[in-house]
Amino acid sequence: MKKLFTNIKIYFSNNYEVLAATIIFLVVVGTKQEFYKAIVLMLEFIVVMEVVKMISDFIKKEKLRLRFVIDIFIIFLIRDVIINASLPNKDYFTILFLLFVIFIFFIFRILAIKYSPGVINISKKQNFEKKEITNE
Repeated sequence: MKKLFTNIKIYFSNNYEVLAATIIFLVVVGTKQEFYKAIVLMLEFIVVMEVVKMISDFIKKEKLRLRFVIDIFIIFLIRDVIINASLPNKDYFTILFLLFVIFIFFIFRILAIKYSPGVINISKKQNFEKKEITNE
């Protein structure tokens, strides 16, 4: 029995997300909340975390990453989809429209990552050509 508890402790120490999900699930069941409300509250919490991360990153680096802004909108729209999908009288047009907007934001996110003004790698040949030009 002691070995079983040791194995469970080792498993949860390596997998914090499983422990967090278990605790959240038990709180939802224990308080007899509706599950979709718990999901909506968690998504709102994630939106708040993303906003705080974006503001913190802006204060530290004095740059605003487009990826953070897009992530916030995607999470917020997913929250709205869940809310609309869980209503008794579903408006399917609204749900489909929100899913389409999420798809567009995912395309923007991919483009923002692909064309991000990051570190430019210069090949050895280009570097050598630049040295020759500067030496003349």
